Amino acid sequence: MVTPRDWDRDRDRDQELLIPVGETLELDDGATLSSSSPIISTLPPSSLHLHHPPTGIEAFSMVIRSWASKKFMTGCVILFPIAITFYTTWWFIRFVDGFFSPIYTHLGIDVFGLGFITSITFIFLVGVFMSSWLGTSLLSLGEWFIKKMPLVRLIYSASKQISVAISPDQSSRAFKEVVIIRHPRVGEYAIGFITSTVALNRSTGDEELSCVYVPTNHLYLGDVFLIGSGDIIRPNLSVREGIEIIISGGMSIPKILSAVEAKTTL
Repeated sequence: MVTPRDWDRDRDRDQELLIPVGETLELDDGATLSSSSPIISTLPPSSLHLHHPPTGIEAFSMVIRSWASKKFMTGCVILFPIAITFYTTWWFIRFVDGFFSPIYTHLGIDVFGLGFITSITFIFLVGVFMSSWLGTSLLSLGEWFIKKMPLVRLIYSASKQISVAISPDQSSRAFKEVVIIRHPRVGEYAIGFITSTVALNRSTGDEELSCVYVPTNHLYLGDVFLIGSGDIIRPNLSVREGIEIIISGGMSIPKILSAVEAKTTL
């Protein structure tokens, strides 16, 4: 007759035959135990999983896969901005070339890039003409007609504000300077643009305030603050660099910023 003690002894002998000495066992909860541990005999066989150490071929394969994965991701990181740059440039050339290339195609001239050169030349001549008195007058007349159109005037006004912001003409530029202000709390700073100045009449005297526009959603949405000149920090950044910092989410900001003296005329 088999007693419970004999059954336990047979079970221990079977576990010793099935579990090699010196190997690691993995439990259901993720813990590991040595096969020589006395706790093994108290655990049910269904909760034990034999974990063999990796062989030389398996270890070499793991190293190769890890190395190949890292090199592949490095290649993607390097080629991604290059591919985006070339694709955007090629799309821009084809887009600009498409304005005048149909005219040359109709005339029987099929030369790629000729429409692009013609478009660039046309834009340059428009800039020269609009800088004159006659061009300015015609532009004002055209804007007067556009502002009479309900939907078109909204689109034109928004696009004009963006173009005027980056205009090389200092007199018509919407953003005069790039500044840094303390916002929204003490110890935090925000990049903004001076758009104009205003004189505040008070009983103690007049105070000159700067109208600072702080973008909160790229460039077309933001907050306006009236701040005294003493509370404004002027970094060594141009308006174009400030716009690039806003659009890039701060990735193009220089590592070191230096404060410059305030300009007497904005």
